[in-house]
Amino acid sequence: MKNKNKNKKKNTFAAAISILLAVNGLTSQAESFFDYALNNHALGLYSGNQFQLNHGACQNCPITPQALWYFEQETIAIPFSNAKSFDPSLSAQNDVKQWYRTPTNPSMPPLIWLGSPHITSGKLSQNGKWLENANSKIQLTITPKIESNLSYYNVNSEQHFAGRNIVVRGTSQDAQFTARSMWPLDYNLNLQQIPYQPLASQETIADLIRAQNGGADKPFAARVLYKKPELVSLENKPVLGFVLNGAQGDDDEAHGGHFAVATGRFGANGEWHDWLVNNFYNLGAVSEKGIIAASLPMDSYQGDLNSGQSWYRPSYMLVAVLKDERSAATYQSAINRVMQHFYRQDFSYRHAGVNCAGINVETLRSLDWNIPKHGATNLSKAFVALPYKAISDMSLESGLKAYDYLSAEQTNLYPFVTFETIGNDLLTRIAKGQANSAFEKQLADDLEAIIYVHIPQFPSSRAMGQAPVASLDEYMARTPADMAEWKIIPVGARQFPEALKDKNAPADAIRPAYYGLAAWLVILILMLFGLRKILQKLYKKNYDESQTI
Repeated sequence: MKNKNKNKKKNTFAAAISILLAVNGLTSQAESFFDYALNNHALGLYSGNQFQLNHGACQNCPITPQALWYFEQETIAIPFSNAKSFDPSLSAQNDVKQWYRTPTNPSMPPLIWLGSPHITSGKLSQNGKWLENANSKIQLTITPKIESNLSYYNVNSEQHFAGRNIVVRGTSQDAQFTARSMWPLDYNLNLQQIPYQPLASQETIADLIRAQNGGADKPFAARVLYKKPELVSLENKPVLGFVLNGAQGDDDEAHGGHFAVATGRFGANGEWHDWLVNNFYNLGAVSEKGIIAASLPMDSYQGDLNSGQSWYRPSYMLVAVLKDERSAATYQSAINRVMQHFYRQDFSYRHAGVNCAGINVETLRSLDWNIPKHGATNLSKAFVALPYKAISDMSLESGLKAYDYLSAEQTNLYPFVTFETIGNDLLTRIAKGQANSAFEKQLADDLEAIIYVHIPQFPSSRAMGQAPVASLDEYMARTPADMAEWKIIPVGARQFPEALKDKNAPADAIRPAYYGLAAWLVILILMLFGLRKILQKLYKKNYDESQTI
């Protein structure tokens, strides 16, 4: 009997050890399958070891409290040094101009929005439930849809990525990996496999964007528009990239698209998922997809399962391949300073001119890249539209908005126009050595190739998008005449704490529409004054006639 009990205890002990070893094996397997997001991973032109990983609600973080406030529930990377590189006494663009005239140390980003602490890669199984590499596999789950997001990853998404090698950001826990972003590694760019195909006669960048209605459901593609003969490989080449995101298929307020600028280097196999994208978005609104203005990795910017651009519209990219990183690094330092001012709300995001396109293009102009301007859509119409819309809509704000849109510089207003104008300037002037300023000459000296990239929309439950519009007329032609019929996704307001505002910061620029309103008030006063004069004359005339009778 004693021997039986002994054997039973031995068997129980052995089983427990087996379970512990199995669990430990699974844990070790899971740990070996992923890496920490900052462990020898690039973040644009930066190295991960220049940053510390933090959850947003950290204490004594070496960044401004304004920047930290937006990311209280997010995983972020914070620079070890120069995390507060900006001059709070100047406006954003004046800060850039002064820094560029007398550059000191490079300005680091206020933070980089990682969203996830871990990163991994592998082949997605055919059923979409496992991520596999040469030695092991790990169960893959999808991060939940945020409540306000109207569409999400579904069986079509699963089938789209099944069997493909992907890079995934997320969280590894309990022998499974929860994906927050997904990005296909077959999007890597190999110069030997990209056709050299400059724009044909009469062909334009706009034609590439508009082809096949924006090509949301067309395959990923790339073509070389310009290349120096000596360039034979993209490996480790620094870049300055310009990203245009198309129109959404389910939001009539989003036909204008979106614009961002990226910096980084190509990887050994043509990887570009770790480029740093500088994304400006309205901080005064809570995005239904969870978007927050930030510098973030390309695979998160495009592939985040809730906020990624590729989940709800097609995208287009122009890549300036450089032999030296100095031009890209100069832009990155400049935009880091602008982002600092933006988080402090030293200036307001305005859809008409101070938007994702306008902020980026004005920063490039502050560096003396004289990107051509197109002028306003129509100043005369803007002036007339102000009272007309105010009266017809019974809303002064409606009139002011009409004035702002019609009077704004078009490269600051339409992402499509910004993208095309920068591309044309690179191809027709910079690539031909027709540079004027120091920054332009530096860019011209370093420019080795210009690559156009078409990025399709990822399948999901969301409607397919299309190419963005390039004018107000095009916008109105695409949407119902009656605004009551527009498909609009409502968003909540984000109230910035009064205590975080810097009362000594320079005043924000006056809204352009206020000048139009002031002009109309002057005209109205003059008209009333003139009418008073006429009435006085009529009264005097009638009075004089009555006296003669």
